[in-house]
Amino acid sequence: MRRIPLRAAAPTAAERARSILAVAHSMTVVTDGRHSEVRRLDGAGVMGHVHLHAPFEGHGSPPDGRVPIRVELTDIAPTPVRDRLRARVTLTGLLAAPYDPRSTESSCMEFGQCVLEDDTGRAYVTLQELEATEPDPLATSEAGMLTHLVDDHPELVPLLLRLVRPYPDSGVRRALPVGIDRYGLTLRLERARSHRDVRLPFNKPVRHIDHVGPQIHALLAAARRLSHTGRLMA
Repeated sequence: MRRIPLRAAAPTAAERARSILAVAHSMTVVTDGRHSEVRRLDGAGVMGHVHLHAPFEGHGSPPDGRVPIRVELTDIAPTPVRDRLRARVTLTGLLAAPYDPRSTESSCMEFGQCVLEDDTGRAYVTLQELEATEPDPLATSEAGMLTHLVDDHPELVPLLLRLVRPYPDSGVRRALPVGIDRYGLTLRLERARSHRDVRLPFNKPVRHIDHVGPQIHALLAAARRLSHTGRLMA
């Protein structure tokens, strides 16, 4: 009997890291004991500003004068949820020459390590995984889609809550969308002193931004078919 593959419900660590690197508007560069805030990524993302290449594997000794570097990025939720920090990505490696924060040229960085940290823990992503992974097709539009949902269609969030199992009890004070990616929508349920995230997976992964609308409509249609037995406290 042919085994049907399980549907992916969430991005892999490599997909999340690659998307964060692609859409970051700023980064912190630490080298020679100095912190430099770089804010001119201009849509090119980190990998357009820092060129990553494999660690030195040549014969003999590695080139002299290499400078250790650490690149730090934070992924912040675009909606006004509690604890807006969603993840951190840290790249470490070596530069062939001292880093110049004023330079507009791409810096060549010998890859050392990529670490993704979030509320589930820490994951290590290899250079091969980064190079083989495309950014999420919704990554550059995520902020606009989520703020549009919150600001222009707030009545849809309680409707989407019908899909959460078990259904949130009266201890949940507020629910807001905190993330959307090719695999689904994530809601944050906030209680008085805690919160948790729940994912509402799409019927199939989104391959293009134009395909997300039908997937959201499918979630809403499924929610409308369910009986509404509870409500959030005001």
